[in-house]
Amino acid sequence: MELQEYSNDNRLMIFSWLILATTLLLPGNAFSQEENKTMPDTSVTEKPIPADEELPEPEKKDPWNVFDFGFTTMRLGGGYILDYVTYLQDDKGKIQSDSLNIDLKPTFATRDFRFLVNGYFKTKMPIQWKLAIMFDGDNREWLVRETGLVFTLKKINSQVFVGRTKEGFSMPKIMNGHSPWTMERQMAIDLIPIMADGIRVYTYLPKSRVFWTLAAFNDVLSHEQIFSTFKEQYLVRLGWMPFYNKESNRLLHIAGYYRYGKTENENFRVRSRPESNPTPYFIDTETFPADHSVTYGGEIYFNSGSLQLGAEYYIHNFYSDIGDDHTFPGGDISLSYIFTGESRPYNTTGNIYGFVPVKKPLGKDGFGAWEGVLRFSTFDLDDGTIHGGSMWRITPMVNWYMNKIIRMEFVYGYSVLDRFGIKGGTHFFQSRIQFTIG
Repeated sequence: MELQEYSNDNRLMIFSWLILATTLLLPGNAFSQEENKTMPDTSVTEKPIPADEELPEPEKKDPWNVFDFGFTTMRLGGGYILDYVTYLQDDKGKIQSDSLNIDLKPTFATRDFRFLVNGYFKTKMPIQWKLAIMFDGDNREWLVRETGLVFTLKKINSQVFVGRTKEGFSMPKIMNGHSPWTMERQMAIDLIPIMADGIRVYTYLPKSRVFWTLAAFNDVLSHEQIFSTFKEQYLVRLGWMPFYNKESNRLLHIAGYYRYGKTENENFRVRSRPESNPTPYFIDTETFPADHSVTYGGEIYFNSGSLQLGAEYYIHNFYSDIGDDHTFPGGDISLSYIFTGESRPYNTTGNIYGFVPVKKPLGKDGFGAWEGVLRFSTFDLDDGTIHGGSMWRITPMVNWYMNKIIRMEFVYGYSVLDRFGIKGGTHFFQSRIQFTIG
């Protein structure tokens, strides 16, 4: 870990704890015994309380990882992901690998290892605090992850996150990294940083079923860290649900995005792995002049019980005063079906999907939950003077949720890379075991 990165992470942690200490001095009585009945859920799984519902009754007996210190609750959580991948390439794919100077070998690799702590202050206004640290297996360093304060503004059906969090771009990228239906997110959103420092406001209006996210970030605390590729970012997500039935989990979710990003040092680099984290980058623009970027795009998701259909498409535009402008489009379409009858819940605070519940865990009169997924994705990094390559991949896979903690994934993927004047094919054989405690 570089000294600068270590210093920035420590400054963020100190800043977060200063915010927490200041919050304790906010006016307002602590919850009375009656008010405790509406204390929010203390889950660390990024599963927010729906804004159009009453807050749930507290559990009669707290789980082993939940503690009550009087002025605040605290919940401990964590996770670990281990990946495996091996390959089979055709002759043209092997030529491309030689040109990229990569050697595709069977690989076991730690994806990430994370610790999470959060809780609620017992104030009139629900205030959640979050603190997280993660070991990034790809770069082999520890990083501060989602850390800050979440203020719930019930009267305007909103929540405000202040600190380090996700930008709010793309459904699978907003979701907890352990919860999406696919092993990896689509290639076309790899250039969006996974974390940023700033403020994010998300609102849901239950009567009209309209929702939006407004966010602004900068790199004052995260400058030169691996995930900080923009100096500042601004985001608008605007969406609507034409229909939503929570009981049957039947819904249609439609959202559009506008994102502005100011680049570091007036240059940028777009690259993406082929939806396999242990695999080297297949498409890569190398560094090119770019003062700022503007992204337009949208997402649509339909649910009916155990069935889920979804699609996302984005156009990333980069602009420069000293070089050419460039456009890089990409997106995906996916289908998911849970054969054992469960359905992936939808949360109207944040307007995202949550974790799949397991009705009959393995060893308790059941075999867990089983989900089949099919996804097609594409990303094009060829534009004008830039020849970063274009790629598409089709991925059938099976998820096995043994219980609420353990998930296994069995994945086959086939991709075609168009680069260096040839089109080469690669078969991916992947698996993952994932542990999530929250």
